[in-house]
Amino acid sequence: MKRHLVFSLLASLTLLLAACDQFSGETIRIGAIYNLEGAQSSLDIPSANGAKLAVKELNESGGIRGRRVELLLYDGKSDRDTIERATRRLVENAGVPAVIGFSDTDMVLYAAPIAAGAGVVFLTSGATSPKLPDQVKDYLFLTAFGDNAQAGAAADYALRELKLKTAYLLMDMQMEYTVLLSDHFRKRYTEIGGSVVLEDRYYGGDRDFSRQVARLKQVSPAPDMLYIASGPDDIGVIVKQFRTAGITQPFFGGDAYDTPLLVETAGGKAHNVYFTTHSLLAGDSLTEQQRTFVAAYEARYGNPPENAFAALGYDAVMVVADAMRRTRSDASRSVLFGLSTTRNFPGVTGNISYDNGSRIPRKEVTIVAVKNGQFTLAARVLPEPPPSQTSFPIHSH
Repeated sequence: MKRHLVFSLLASLTLLLAACDQFSGETIRIGAIYNLEGAQSSLDIPSANGAKLAVKELNESGGIRGRRVELLLYDGKSDRDTIERATRRLVENAGVPAVIGFSDTDMVLYAAPIAAGAGVVFLTSGATSPKLPDQVKDYLFLTAFGDNAQAGAAADYALRELKLKTAYLLMDMQMEYTVLLSDHFRKRYTEIGGSVVLEDRYYGGDRDFSRQVARLKQVSPAPDMLYIASGPDDIGVIVKQFRTAGITQPFFGGDAYDTPLLVETAGGKAHNVYFTTHSLLAGDSLTEQQRTFVAAYEARYGNPPENAFAALGYDAVMVVADAMRRTRSDASRSVLFGLSTTRNFPGVTGNISYDNGSRIPRKEVTIVAVKNGQFTLAARVLPEPPPSQTSFPIHSH
């Protein structure tokens, strides 16, 4: 018995030493801030999980140039003061060379200027405002496409593919994201021949949309479609109340719809709804890379990815790691240079390139159709050139 015990202890010690010998030098730390509580949590929790999965896989494959990677993750709690404090801790106390995070433009603007002031890159995994690189000079990059791309893709698909020629527009006035999204949709839709017959507004967190419904019902003839620019917590409530009031036209919106909350809140009324997002991680249309990611995510967390934001969090970490590998450095300036020279990085959500000085990647837009509570692939759209100049090549399904 003693002999077997000695052999067992020796075997365990050998495995432990092998694991320690896998890495050398100091740990590379990457900062992350996500809202694990509050109105943005249904998007940010999957993103944070995707980021943690990426770090796990990096370390299992030897880290970055033989150095272990650590994700310093803070909960922003959807609160400005909390986010600002977390950012300062990361860039001033922890001294991280890069910070990733957030799925919302307003949240990014609470953090990224602080990081930039310390000479640290902020790579937002899910925010989509095309204004962000101008608002935070040099140090801010997007993992996702811009709102001009996704709103333009929705306009093209609605008018050219579904022949929906008139639209009602409703926007949340409290979010930069929703205001920009609705502006870009209106511009593109009217530019290609559509007509917006009524615009209305609300304020995030509202739970009574009877006044908006009443105004919409006064429009004659009724519009062919509804474009609702809302946050993730609101859209299920809006769909449910509008459908209950007898409004049957197709709903359209942006990537904030890409959350289980839509169907959980609207139930069987979540039908004939379309939204633009970064990828659909379900069904038969997955790439081999996406299937691998979905399997790894499910093995890690016990469920498939909740939405595309899980893959965006994963991609953000991997893009930063790629920049560090190519520059052979984790210094802040090297990460900045590495990101700016990223070309055709094969992300789960599509290839990522920062071409011609742009810090927003040109990526394919996925259009999801919600039919009887199920998310299905409607089309993939590659915006080129910019949305205001021409139509998009649309690959319908």
